[in-house]
Amino acid sequence: MSSGMESNTSGSHRESEDFELLNRYWAAANYLTVAQIYLQENPLLREPLQPQHIKPRLLGHWGTSPGLSLIYAHLNRLIRRTGAEVLLVTGPGHGGPAIVANTYLEGSYSEVYPAVGRDLEGLRRLVRQFSTPGGIGSHVGPATPGSIHEGGELGYSLMHATGAAMDNPDLIVACVVGDGEAETGPLEGSWKAPSFINPLRDGAVLPILHLNGHKISGPTVLGRRSDLEVAALLEAHGWDPVVVSGKDPGIVHPALASAMDSAYASIRAIQSHARHQGVDRPSRWPAIILRTPKGWTGPQVVDGLPVEGTSRSHQVPLSGVREKPEHLAQLEAWMRSYRPEELFDAEGRLIAELAGLAPDGGLRMGASAAGRGVGGKGLLIPDLARYAVETLPRGQVMHQSTKPLGEMLRDIYLDTADDPRFRLFCPDETNSNRLSAVFEATDRCLLEPPANPAAADDHVSANGRVMEVLSEHLCQGWLEGYVLTGRHGLFASYEAFAMVSASMTIQHAKWLQHSRELDWRPPVPSLNILLTSTCWRNDHNGFSHQGPGLIDTVLSLSGNVIRVYLPPDANTLLVTAEHMLSSKDYVNLAVIDKQEHPQYLTLDEARKHAAVGASTWGWAGNERPGMSDRPDIVLACAGDVPTQETLAASWLLQRYIPGLAVRVVNVMDAMVLPPPGTHPHGLPHEKFEELFTADVDVVVAWHGYARALHQLLHGRPRPERFHVRGYNEQGTTTTPFDMVVLNKVSRYHLAMEALHRTRGHFSGSEELVRHCQGQLEAHASYIREHFEDLPEVRDWVWTEPGS
Repeated sequence: MSSGMESNTSGSHRESEDFELLNRYWAAANYLTVAQIYLQENPLLREPLQPQHIKPRLLGHWGTSPGLSLIYAHLNRLIRRTGAEVLLVTGPGHGGPAIVANTYLEGSYSEVYPAVGRDLEGLRRLVRQFSTPGGIGSHVGPATPGSIHEGGELGYSLMHATGAAMDNPDLIVACVVGDGEAETGPLEGSWKAPSFINPLRDGAVLPILHLNGHKISGPTVLGRRSDLEVAALLEAHGWDPVVVSGKDPGIVHPALASAMDSAYASIRAIQSHARHQGVDRPSRWPAIILRTPKGWTGPQVVDGLPVEGTSRSHQVPLSGVREKPEHLAQLEAWMRSYRPEELFDAEGRLIAELAGLAPDGGLRMGASAAGRGVGGKGLLIPDLARYAVETLPRGQVMHQSTKPLGEMLRDIYLDTADDPRFRLFCPDETNSNRLSAVFEATDRCLLEPPANPAAADDHVSANGRVMEVLSEHLCQGWLEGYVLTGRHGLFASYEAFAMVSASMTIQHAKWLQHSRELDWRPPVPSLNILLTSTCWRNDHNGFSHQGPGLIDTVLSLSGNVIRVYLPPDANTLLVTAEHMLSSKDYVNLAVIDKQEHPQYLTLDEARKHAAVGASTWGWAGNERPGMSDRPDIVLACAGDVPTQETLAASWLLQRYIPGLAVRVVNVMDAMVLPPPGTHPHGLPHEKFEELFTADVDVVVAWHGYARALHQLLHGRPRPERFHVRGYNEQGTTTTPFDMVVLNKVSRYHLAMEALHRTRGHFSGSEELVRHCQGQLEAHASYIREHFEDLPEVRDWVWTEPGS
């Protein structure tokens, strides 16, 4: 570990290296950053600065930007010296103008956006577009070449960088972590990466913890800690940090160059050793702690208050430029301090000796193939017939519905063993979620050796590709970095705890939505989320494990990028997984329980059902020619437990009231329910009416919160005829059937609701109501005496109601 002074050792090649050019390149990036924040005209100050040259609304973040540009310039130097492939992830995403400035200077920006050329008019367009209507946002988003990380919501940079490095053996992912971001829980967990990065088959992550001391309006914790304390924190997580600090460019440039050269040498040494001799423990990967002033090179004092090195430099240090002549004069002096006339030629192009400091072609970070999601081949899904379960007699075969999926994932691991491009991410729940067949093909990844070598680990090795860590944030964040760089995967989680990373799901969906508008960004594999251990069947867990809220979260996002699937059995889950893993540019959410459940559809039937998303299960209803031209009641269901209860309710209705025409509709794709204008999967109105009729009441058993289904039905004709029952925050550690009783989604509640909604009187109705009420009373007594469900509920299977 060394300070900036110590890094600039006597006799090194860095003493003779010319850092003046690099410093001027850094000045050009800083100049363009300031110009983007402030200017709408006169981009190179070829005339005196006037109020009309200033944007009417000033947006952007200056404070972190000088540090980002410093790092970018030095990474350019490293790439030119070594030919390394480097992907840059910037946690302080608010520093968008700095990254845009650097991609513009290296030329990748103008290649993606030819209208923003490398001349005076291009510079004018560059500054005018920043944070203006019809232009670009202030964050490092999808529109920024080379970026896989938005950074607006802090905490995810290091996990995205780690996911990007997995199975990417030649890639170095430089990750800038701001000291504000370092205060977040997800980032704190991300420091554990050395325990999971295998230098034998993975690339490298180079964290650069940038301590500028302040966040938006106050100091940061690590910014106030000593170098020794901060370094000790990283060392405890397995990193080998070096400290570079200062505010004199003459010291910082050679020190940072030395740190990056040493880090690169260390990375290649670690990888060479592993690839020749194997891996048996975590490597001490290099990390850089960079301490520089916030808002470095900006205004020192504004209106009598210090700015550089304080939180006042975070956004727009001079906010009254149009109204206050003294601010305008101060801005002009600030911008001219970078000497733009010595950086750009008469045509507005970066002068040749500075342009030559950028890497060439695809080695430019803005042109990174990984940054465009070009990172692997498509995924070949095995023939599902190998995993399909027997379903006859229909509704009587019991099976753990997620278990065949585990077998399919096992074979995907085997098929990609020589060209790894698939991983399962799961917070210590792979076995619990019945996906354990994957361990026939690979292990859990962990490079930490056991404390007791005699202890028998259960499928744990450094070479494993099942990523288990007890953090939903890390699992999802690793997967996001993995798929954004072109590979494929699945995040499996307990349903209730997927809400821990729900905000990440929102951010990823926003990224995809914006990316779809950019023709230069190729589609990337979808973010696939499987929720199991659902609210209805947490048999040994309680209320805390019961929460289907991620469905609501996803349903609220743009219909162009989200999909929500509720497969009712194992074969429909297989078909769903096949589609999810083959799709691109979506957030796919599938929800199904892991316990034993009745199986209904053959594989061929499952494919047909999945193709339409919702269909009438004629075998479960009793519509017959001559009964009526339409049913008396429609029972609809979505989800495995709601499907079972709906079938049992249909069975009761038909058995007690044979004259009642019952239709059963199963909804597997929730997004067929909204109108076509709301979601691409939305059924045309005539198809919707074909399923649910035009005016018959529909009793719906829904997996999640009832409000979510009502939201989907908005815009459909007469949505008030849909009577939805779902999870309503009633739960505890109890029997499976008691959960549906507590939430009034049981077969008895559904049957009585159906009778309440039918028009006219049907013989047998009173008897059925008495039966349902009696069963609910008997249930309440029985489970408290016997601790299990009534035999007539526990042992019920689908049969022909008349048999």
